[in-house]
Amino acid sequence: MMTTDITEFFSKGCGRCSKFDTPLCKLNKWKNELLLLREIILKCSLSETMKWGMPCYQYKGKNILMIAPFKDNCVISFFKGSLLKKHTNVLSKAGENSEQARVIRFTKLPEVTQIEKEIISLIKEAIEIEKKGIKIKPKEITESDFPAEFLTELNASQQLKTAFNNLTPGKKRAYLIYFNSAKQSSTRVARIKKHLDQILSGKGLNE
Repeated sequence: MMTTDITEFFSKGCGRCSKFDTPLCKLNKWKNELLLLREIILKCSLSETMKWGMPCYQYKGKNILMIAPFKDNCVISFFKGSLLKKHTNVLSKAGENSEQARVIRFTKLPEVTQIEKEIISLIKEAIEIEKKGIKIKPKEITESDFPAEFLTELNASQQLKTAFNNLTPGKKRAYLIYFNSAKQSSTRVARIKKHLDQILSGKGLNE
């Protein structure tokens, strides 16, 4: 079960896998880097909470950024990073298919201290974007984004089609990326079949 307590996160991990509260937890590898990032972030008057098992930082209830450990690095991730104009040389896409989020990856503690000023500058810019209420218009999903196997399921069930249409753009995109990433048709079919009940329940891919 994902932790909802910030103290528990920094002592035991996120709770998203079986390595929670063990020496093998990814948190242990990057704890010093994450604690330093946390210290820098809290200088910027953001409130701290937990979302999806990770520390999340908000401005008046609006998500600004998160920090997270991974196998090979740890990151600070800006939710509306694609709108940031400053210090773009230190930012990268969160993933191949990421449209909005931008991250800074770290593999050593000195890398954090070396760009502390840039991190603070980016946080301030991200807060200003939120103050102005600027939103990112999601990329429109077209029929070409749907694998043929999923179109077959949708055309066979009005209930499924309605449920999928009622999902948020982000949830729709996550499903389509996941289905399309399978190279073989049989794998795509298996993935689709496995997640039909989730879609019908209005849930996202990882919920």
